Amino acid sequence: MMGTRSHDEATIESFRRDPQFAADYLNAVLEDGEQEEVMLALRRMASAFGGVAGIADAADLNGTTLYRTLSQKGNPELRSLTAILKAMGLRLVVQPL
Repeated sequence: MMGTRSHDEATIESFRRDPQFAADYLNAVLEDGEQEEVMLALRRMASAFGGVAGIADAADLNGTTLYRTLSQKGNPELRSLTAILKAMGLRLVVQPL
């Protein structure tokens, strides 16, 4: 009998295996989503790339602050967002419409 896993678990595993998929996913959420959806996407991605504690260490951020930053009502500063993305092996890019 095959084990089952949740959609979140499968998505997180996909991010881990394919960083380009993770980048495409976040770009799609940034294009179409509300801030709460962006924070959810970043939390899922953090799970894939070392967990919030691992991302906090890699980004040189306080873990408790990062948990709060990635909460549903979180609102990261640009400096924090850039550090979080860098810790995930990603970067923020601006493109013309």
